[in-house]
Amino acid sequence: MEEARIKRLRWRTRRGTRELDALFGGWLDESFPVADEATRQAFDELLDVQDPDLWDWVMGHSRPPRVDWQAIIDGIRTRHRL
Repeated sequence: MEEARIKRLRWRTRRGTRELDALFGGWLDESFPVADEATRQAFDELLDVQDPDLWDWVMGHSRPPRVDWQAIIDGIRTRHRL
């Protein structure tokens, strides 16, 4: 079950740009395995967001509407020193 979930999420982290692929795929590899279930679910839901919004959030141009999404974005930004 968990393996199937990771495979599905891996596919969903493949975005429109190589940069977003690396950022979200990296979070999946490093943070997802140790995240609690609520954070895992938030990441899954975050991947429903359109790429331009994700890019703006990761680049710090705007903030996501959800606190749990912001925590994930903050983790990505910190990991990549953005």
